[in-house]
Amino acid sequence: MTNYLTKYDMEVIGAEDPYIGLSLLTQHDFDLIILDLTLPGMDGLEVIPKIREITSIPIIISSARDDITDKVIGLERGADDYMPKPYDPRELVTRIKTILRRTHSVEEKPKAKEELFVADPNARSIRFKGEFLDLTAAEYDILSMLIQHKNGSVSREQLLYESEHIDDDSSIKNIDVIISRIRQKIAKIDPDHSYIKPIRGVGYLLTDRV
Repeated sequence: MTNYLTKYDMEVIGAEDPYIGLSLLTQHDFDLIILDLTLPGMDGLEVIPKIREITSIPIIISSARDDITDKVIGLERGADDYMPKPYDPRELVTRIKTILRRTHSVEEKPKAKEELFVADPNARSIRFKGEFLDLTAAEYDILSMLIQHKNGSVSREQLLYESEHIDDDSSIKNIDVIISRIRQKIAKIDPDHSYIKPIRGVGYLLTDRV
């Protein structure tokens, strides 16, 4: 693969060991990562969050494991694409160029002030002040809804019934428990401000006005 990509003027640095690969990320500026899942010492799916602690550059998973669960988990944890082997290497080149074209065009634009809360529906991830929040599926559902209605109130009932990962038979009080857990995770990054406000008799409001 390295030899093939080199033909397309791509400089490739390979690492067979995931720990070496993570170390390389702190030593070089890369544009993209191609990640296998079957690795020595650490499963590739466990590597993704460790990569995301270091960098937000795109990740393409290239793996002989074609289980849909692996694909879903990989994308949820922050990968940008998933290519099950075998595939034509020309398709890999096309996908690399497509991703780099997209990311480079974003980088070339004047940088606007980033929102405090940034949700990525494709990866089902949320960043707060540039750091990824370690959220459960239900916590992601709740916080993403609050982000969509930022500075506006959302009822507990709406949070309960529009969440994909909360049982319809759950009580309204379960929303309060989930909100409390989200607040604790936000507080690990910014303990000085409260961003989720209770609206008495209604529900909650997410604000970036501190």
